[in-house]
Amino acid sequence: MSAVELDGERLTPEDVVAVAREDARVVVPEPARERVRASRRRVEDVVDGEEAVYGLNTGFGELVDERIPAEDLEALQHNLLRSHAAGAGRELEREEVRAMMVARINALVKGYSGIREDVIDHLVACCNEGLHPVVKSRGSLGASGDLAPLAHMALVLVGEGEAVVERGERTERLPGDEALSEIGLEPLSLAPKEGLALINGTQLTVGLAALAVVDGERLVRAADAAGALTTETSLGTTATSDPAIHEVRPHTGQADSAAAIRRLTAGSEIVEAHRNCDRVQDAYSLRCLPQVHGAVRDALEHLREAVAVELNSATDNPLVFPAERVADPGRASGTDQASVLSGGNFHGAPLALRLEYVRLALTDLAAISERRIDRLLNPNLQEPHLPPFLAADSGVESGFMIAQYTAAALLNEIRSIDAASSDNTPVSGGQEDHVSMSSQSALGVRTALENATWIVAAELVCATEAAEYVDDAFDAATAASDSTEVEDGDGNGSGLSLGDGTNAVRNLVREVVPPLTETGDRPVHTDVESVVALLEDGLVDAAVDDALES
Repeated sequence: MSAVELDGERLTPEDVVAVAREDARVVVPEPARERVRASRRRVEDVVDGEEAVYGLNTGFGELVDERIPAEDLEALQHNLLRSHAAGAGRELEREEVRAMMVARINALVKGYSGIREDVIDHLVACCNEGLHPVVKSRGSLGASGDLAPLAHMALVLVGEGEAVVERGERTERLPGDEALSEIGLEPLSLAPKEGLALINGTQLTVGLAALAVVDGERLVRAADAAGALTTETSLGTTATSDPAIHEVRPHTGQADSAAAIRRLTAGSEIVEAHRNCDRVQDAYSLRCLPQVHGAVRDALEHLREAVAVELNSATDNPLVFPAERVADPGRASGTDQASVLSGGNFHGAPLALRLEYVRLALTDLAAISERRIDRLLNPNLQEPHLPPFLAADSGVESGFMIAQYTAAALLNEIRSIDAASSDNTPVSGGQEDHVSMSSQSALGVRTALENATWIVAAELVCATEAAEYVDDAFDAATAASDSTEVEDGDGNGSGLSLGDGTNAVRNLVREVVPPLTETGDRPVHTDVESVVALLEDGLVDAAVDDALES
């Protein structure tokens, strides 16, 4: 795998995934390093002066007016990390820590944070050598950035806190100084501005949001596949995806989902076989699939836009600029060479609000998928060719009945997540009187994704099982017209094939989930979890792409 270059300008959500999950190495190119060195020279120029400058030689938050003597500046930065490492809750997962780390490096190398190159090199080495700080997930207010989680991360750089170090197949949890020693590093002694630069930013939020964008886009594609397969196996129509409908209401996501349904079901003999049936309209969960899935696509695109900007932004405070860069140097702290401006780029609102939007969108995606599951299983709603709950021997067996129960429970959990960004609790003696709660919004999206993925996987399992019974809907007609059944590669006794894409998805699911007609009742969670793994590994996307490109 090629290394991910961190230049402060071009980091993408896919790059974050590559580092967080696939262990791609990170490198910082020379132009970015020169920006870091130049920024550090500006900080040193300011520190050598007499002016009190926030973040360099003053206290923090409510203590902003406290001037710190030169001999205490190193202790000031170290104490900042210690005091702010006040997180709670579960520890961040490995990929969450790596996403936060790579996002923080990229923000720092933009050259407005005033840290030394050594600090960058320590963070890069941690990423590349498998050192992952132990970070508590709760405690950030999303302003002044993700302070507590980033403090847990940064504490390891000075030889404190804890980290997990990976050495081949050996994984060991160690105190910070021992963890650094394992990868050949000495603890850092932080210079002025460096402690604040390490913890003052939105990198937990944006790291999680970057993962969510990629996961959410993959999930909505899987939901299109699940919905298309449900449409076919419940004998619904794909006429609702006709381009004419979507051209007169031209939302981008809607048109994309409609096109996906057309591609997935192309070549479907099942759809053609009931073209002239007497059903007037399908239920909304089938008929409005492009509209609902498309709205989710649009929400994810809105988040992607913000993540792309935030990943490549300077988000700490204060920021250090060349003096000539500032519009009104007289209102900035600093010298003839450097202007230091305090602002609010650490505030997570640009991410928090869009994350809440995406959480609501994922809730709706899960809700419409759960309704389609019910239409496949519910004896009062399902088509006549489907047995109750898709059980091979209904009554004696329950089939996939409880899969819908679990889907309903998971959907309820998503619906119960509060809108974190709508809350506000002033902190730091009232100095920080409006916060974003952006990391809580990101963690809520992560829960929504996990639950919605299970629900979509359950729909794929149920729709695949329903395909076993499609023949029953056509056997009578086939027998009346021709007493000879035709077998084909799709396995339908009637000879009616699924669409090119949906058939590929059905075959993929069948690689890990056997028909209930062969086994009878069994623990359903194993079936669904196996398909969750297919979704998360990108194998559903790959199966569809292979089928439609061949």
